[in-house]
Amino acid sequence: MRRRALIPVLLALGSLLAAAASAGTADAPVLSDARTAAAAGLVDIRTRVPDIAEDIRYAGRDNFVGAPVDGYLAAKCLLLAPAADALARVERQLRTRHLRLKIWDCYRPARAVAHFVRWAHDPGDLRTRAQHYPQLQKSQLLGDYIAPVSGHSRGATVDLTLLRCADGDCTALDMGTGFDFFGARAHTDAASITAQQRANRRLLVEAMARQGFRNYPLEWWHYTLQPEPAAAVIFDVPVQ
Repeated sequence: MRRRALIPVLLALGSLLAAAASAGTADAPVLSDARTAAAAGLVDIRTRVPDIAEDIRYAGRDNFVGAPVDGYLAAKCLLLAPAADALARVERQLRTRHLRLKIWDCYRPARAVAHFVRWAHDPGDLRTRAQHYPQLQKSQLLGDYIAPVSGHSRGATVDLTLLRCADGDCTALDMGTGFDFFGARAHTDAASITAQQRANRRLLVEAMARQGFRNYPLEWWHYTLQPEPAAAVIFDVPVQ
């Protein structure tokens, strides 16, 4: 990105970080000056698991924004090396049980988060409401679901699900909602899901926890490596 084109992005990110700090966000992170994935220490998960299943939603239109998201120039999963190594261990252990991971999102550039916030403040764009937030007003997404700063931008958070595989065919387990469904049904311990859906979520929670990933209780698909390798920093290098 040319320097002139980068200036509005940096101004927007600065405003979001200032908003997070003024809102009382504990330990507001610092925006890294890294301009490439290599400089940020981000690696492609396929360098660890070449055939891992991916469906990187924010690189296309099948997401709650309904359009490719700023900063996603390629459908790749980038993570800091410790998180990539831990996720590879989860995958290897699952394969011994005829299970696999399917990844929807990993590292998320800060400019993508700014895109989400702009979208959330646009009351006229309700194209994806029926699929992603049918029981909520768009304004209710700000806070628990869409915040000025995302843990994904620290490079150790992933959104994913489980596949069960047999004879070369893999099928997604029924988790009760799709990815990025905003509402109580997507809470990991939601009371409204079936016993089988709850068991499937618990299977994912336990597999991820064995390698140090903690679930975000409002989103069954969302996990962060603990302790985070770069807890005080967010990155804004594009995914490419």
